[in-house]
Amino acid sequence: MKALVAGAAVEDITPHDPQYLFGYPHVDRYSTAVHDRLLSSALYLSDGRTPVLFIANDIIFVGKATAERVRGRIERASGVSAANILVSATHTHSGPSTVDAISLAGDPTVPQVDAAYLQRFEDGIVAAGVKAVRRAEPAEAGLAAADGSAVGTNRRDPAGPADPQTPVLMVRSAANREPIACMVVCSMHPTVLREDSMVVSADFPGMTRRYLQENFLGDGCPVLHHTGPAGNQSPRHVIRGNTLAEARRLGEALGRAVAAAAEQIRFVASLEMGTRRAFLDLPRRTLAAVEEAEHRLECAAQKLAQLRASGAPRQEVRLAEVDWFGAEETVRLARLAVAGRLEAVYRSCLPAEVQMLQIGPWALVGWPGEVFVEHALAVKARARDAYVISLANGELQGYITTEAAAAAGGYEASNAIFAPEAGQLLVDTTLDLIGRG
Repeated sequence: MKALVAGAAVEDITPHDPQYLFGYPHVDRYSTAVHDRLLSSALYLSDGRTPVLFIANDIIFVGKATAERVRGRIERASGVSAANILVSATHTHSGPSTVDAISLAGDPTVPQVDAAYLQRFEDGIVAAGVKAVRRAEPAEAGLAAADGSAVGTNRRDPAGPADPQTPVLMVRSAANREPIACMVVCSMHPTVLREDSMVVSADFPGMTRRYLQENFLGDGCPVLHHTGPAGNQSPRHVIRGNTLAEARRLGEALGRAVAAAAEQIRFVASLEMGTRRAFLDLPRRTLAAVEEAEHRLECAAQKLAQLRASGAPRQEVRLAEVDWFGAEETVRLARLAVAGRLEAVYRSCLPAEVQMLQIGPWALVGWPGEVFVEHALAVKARARDAYVISLANGELQGYITTEAAAAAGGYEASNAIFAPEAGQLLVDTTLDLIGRG
């Protein structure tokens, strides 16, 4: 095992023109300004035998087709195998659309993906990855865990399942001990900003990056923010409003926690790398009949109207509102299934890739899509040094919930196209890949 080498780079993927800000239905939400830049941030590591490359993007989704294209381009330009490249999305809801969501296909306010922006986005990923490889130098690295509890809780129950542990990977130059990059995995939806915000923003992950660069790392040091399994995690119960000031408050709180953890890191100059992956045909959800789905939509609309009329707490109203969104999406999915239009959607998502990138004793695992946190907690119960990065190398056109959530219904279960059993399949496959099956 040779000494560690590392390189990092960023590319600006901020749109040049007004773009539809994707993430919320029923609103004609085109950007009017840029509050903070969207970045593609890359970190390359190699032990002299096995190279790995992480690329985190301030965007809502990285589609499977996009991931395949950019990984192939990086492999041809740099020599790093596509199998060793992980490309993730932070899942900001204040950036352009990069995937056509089937559940919103009937929403007249939601346009199709802008092909010109998608090309700019993919070019930015490739440029960041290739530059990171070319900047490789002797390096040292270390990992610590920060407390990310300040940025949110379980979406439905603030006391419900959550994973505030935020792994922090720091990499620095062996020559001068200056930071090369900082990488974090935070299991929280970056949805402080909502429908009424018309500015391009990376949401709280962008504010965390700014805090770390201004107060700890130095200006311009790449900060990779990956979103861990957060399908049922939200800032909803800890914020005072859906404002940029609140996004900054949460981002700075996470930044302070990351910096405090990083101060305790013990750096090493040699780490053995490894990679493994598997491809899964996930089980499909059994959709309700159209008539039943329409009845559920009526019930959801009535409940929302009653809560609004009664002056219920804003968190309760918002929960009912998103459940109404989900009921609408179930109706669309049911109709699409009858029309035979879901097969192409399944083909666009499958097979689902589970990717394991080993860095010394730590296993960083990529899962596609939005996955409930319980599935990541099941992995950690068996493998303490395993950390799951969600929204990696593809998306799943909806959530991977738990059996209990599927039985209860609600927004997340309503717009899923895969059965909740898919979550256990991700867990079992991951444990097999890291030798804990």
